[in-house]
Amino acid sequence: MEYRTKEEQVADHLREAILSGRLARGARLKQAEIAEQLQISITPVREALRLLEAEGYIDSRSYKGATVVPFDIGASNEILNLRILLEGQLVRYAVERATTHDLQEIRKLADEFAMAAAQKDSAAARGANYRFHRRMYDAAKAPQTLHFVQILWARYPFDIINRIGGRAERAAEEHAELLRCMIEGDVAGAMLCLRRHIEAGWSELNDMLKARQDDNAPGTAPSD
Repeated sequence: MEYRTKEEQVADHLREAILSGRLARGARLKQAEIAEQLQISITPVREALRLLEAEGYIDSRSYKGATVVPFDIGASNEILNLRILLEGQLVRYAVERATTHDLQEIRKLADEFAMAAAQKDSAAARGANYRFHRRMYDAAKAPQTLHFVQILWARYPFDIINRIGGRAERAAEEHAELLRCMIEGDVAGAMLCLRRHIEAGWSELNDMLKARQDDNAPGTAPSD
């Protein structure tokens, strides 16, 4: 894996916390608390927050200080298409460039996610899901493409999708199929699996939102 500075490590820690839902949308981020939690100085935390603001994860213009940016459901459809395009390229590169060590680590994270999903440990599953995708894309050795993907992730509702009932178990099966294609060197198969994986989460989110709208429609009888 590539070398990462302290501020990059802090930024990755906070990305995972935001995308997994451990840090709620709109939550205030306090530099001193983050530094104490990670047992580091304020400086790399401050630099990490600047990096995350540039990527769109946080907004420091609020009177509250740095806060986690809410996702924009109106922009998510465009982001979906960009994710499929860019992450598809990362998967292609990962299949072509991943070492045996890379694949071993990716498999370990896929297993960690599957175990958390089976145990209904949603918090652990959400964190493992982020680490699985991040490690897989690290193996692509295309840092500029990954940078743009992380910007897209900032406004994507992973934290909501990963709370949909049964989604983690289905995602674990999708991860397993994607990993199988990677191990076999099947570029087209891996890219197709990745596309289906992204589209499945988006489809389930829209189904959930539509069901909520129907439940809240005027004249709808309350459910038991």
